[in-house]
Amino acid sequence: MQSYRERLYVPVLWWVLAAIDVLILGTEVWAGFGGIVPGVVYAVLSAVSLAFLLKWNSASIEVTGTTFRAANAKIALGQISNAVALDEEESRVLRGPRADPAAHLLLRPYVKRVVYIAVDDPFSSAPYWLIASRRPEEVVAAIQRSRETVG
Repeated sequence: MQSYRERLYVPVLWWVLAAIDVLILGTEVWAGFGGIVPGVVYAVLSAVSLAFLLKWNSASIEVTGTTFRAANAKIALGQISNAVALDEEESRVLRGPRADPAAHLLLRPYVKRVVYIAVDDPFSSAPYWLIASRRPEEVVAAIQRSRETVG
């Protein structure tokens, strides 16, 4: 049973900017070198940019009947003591000055709001999870619905 799923897609503008960066950097190399070097530089820059953006594009959040998953990490809903949708200012503060270095983070610079998930597990090294979401209220509602259904 899946009650919520969100994919943290990279904005189209980032793809466009990456292509422009590859063109500018590749053209600079082309101006200084000849032969095969510019083509290799274009290929390497394109591959690195593509790999980076595809990796960031693959991040997703999922709430199922018994677990909460953020990217490759997951936690049982029974280990979550509280989930709160934070506004942009609260999110900024928890990302920076009030951040706990032991917290589990899934953040993206193009997603301004986060879900704060307090962990109630004495064996967990992370006191809380901070998860970027474009619809944090829906994530919190899905966690609460799933917890009520299970328990």
